[in-house]
Amino acid sequence: MSIQSRLNEIWYEEASPPWWLLPLSAVYGAASWLRRFAYAKRLRRSTRLSCPVIVVGNVSVGGTGKTPLVCRLAVLLADLGFRPGVVSRGYGGSSRGSRLVQAADDSGSVGDEALVLARRTRVPIAVGRDRPAAAQLLINAGCDVIVSDDGLQHYALARDFEIIVVDGERRFGNGRLLPAGPLREGQARVKDADAVVVNGGPTVIAGHASLAGALRMHLEATQAIALRYGTAVPLSEFSGRSVHAVAAIGNPQRFFDLLQSLGIHVIAHPLPDHAPLRIEDISFADDLAVLMTEKDAVKCTQIAGPHHWYVPVSAVFEEGDLEALQGMVVQSIGKRAEHP
Repeated sequence: MSIQSRLNEIWYEEASPPWWLLPLSAVYGAASWLRRFAYAKRLRRSTRLSCPVIVVGNVSVGGTGKTPLVCRLAVLLADLGFRPGVVSRGYGGSSRGSRLVQAADDSGSVGDEALVLARRTRVPIAVGRDRPAAAQLLINAGCDVIVSDDGLQHYALARDFEIIVVDGERRFGNGRLLPAGPLREGQARVKDADAVVVNGGPTVIAGHASLAGALRMHLEATQAIALRYGTAVPLSEFSGRSVHAVAAIGNPQRFFDLLQSLGIHVIAHPLPDHAPLRIEDISFADDLAVLMTEKDAVKCTQIAGPHHWYVPVSAVFEEGDLEALQGMVVQSIGKRAEHP
């Protein structure tokens, strides 16, 4: 059993954590609280940019659907007449310092998520460990609103609006902080957000007061796109067929469940989040189609064959919830204009 599989048992399947993880969680929690306290009391400096900053993040590790929501939000802001840009850490990329991302860049340099954002949104994207510096590149490029992807815990960048995304299936796991649980910050942190978006899961959320009034979205996939040729086919063409499914994302099971919900017989190949993919990771001893996530596909362009496909997903909101989120975001942008 891999380390990640064992942690998933502890975090999400009610297995008791080893005793020695508990003091580590206490140390982690104290350090996390002190860090946020230092920024709140201005003992550490947060950089306030010349334009509004919207942060999309979560309190837990693993995939919750942040990147599809960032894509949806960036396109929405552009449609409303703003000039948005997205700042990301560029996790998994080798680039040092801050830089703008081009759609033709290599994922090994800028990171897989940043490259997906660049190709999907067609808005300026910047990566860098120093988020204020990376965001300033976007402002220099003409952006008037910054969306920070996975930026909740990056307090060095001051923000005007916070959106916390919660996995509707996993939610907060066992409720413990890292490493005994999956939480980066305590569950109470959710109450401080300006908006909470629950991705998938049961329609009725019970037992979590912090999620009362949360907006609802789910991830939707309608087509598969051939990596080598760029041709698209309805995803329904794979219904009733067996396929290999490769996912190196925070929650691979979400991808596998999505395919299975469409009647596709999945042979699952989960990999660690952001894992670099080699040809042996996507090649199998048969002629079955191989379906992968869009985040994985950007790492496989040079090694893909005619049987490799990726499945793009989109954030789809429940009726009225996207309009509600839009209203809150636009209102925060307006307030910033009144008090620059």
